[in-house]
Amino acid sequence: MQRANLFSLEIPRRDGPGNEPPGYAAHEVRVGPLIGSKLLGATIYELPSGQSNCPYHYEYGNEEWLIVIAGRPSLRHPVGEDELVAGDIVCFPEGPAGAHKLTNRTDETVRFAILSTKQSPAVAVYPDSDKLAIWRLGDHRDNLITRRAAAVDYWEGET
Repeated sequence: MQRANLFSLEIPRRDGPGNEPPGYAAHEVRVGPLIGSKLLGATIYELPSGQSNCPYHYEYGNEEWLIVIAGRPSLRHPVGEDELVAGDIVCFPEGPAGAHKLTNRTDETVRFAILSTKQSPAVAVYPDSDKLAIWRLGDHRDNLITRRAAAVDYWEGET
């Protein structure tokens, strides 16, 4: 049996900044590979004060669950924003109703897990920036992030 502990699993720290803009300095560890998972994914995040783990988005093809392990993250969702506490569980269904963004607005580190189905490919929609992303597990050559304004007609360029 392979196992990991949500409370004590060590989350690696980077030596320097990554490629994310200011406000998105989350630390994370993917749990699925550690416990042999193939169909479900889980990532444990730690958010320092003032940071978010990703932009506001929703997905098609995957459902996600949030489990707050420690701290009080602020959850932006389609109806507004709520402060969560340790033990809270939230489901983000696919589609616009599942839109979300987590931010640490406190002075304490926040720790949470995001569990997800692993359908591939998946589509993420970023309403604030009007972008779409196509994510494929494994081979990333066909991954794509684009703005809706870049859309072309189905038949464009076909012969």
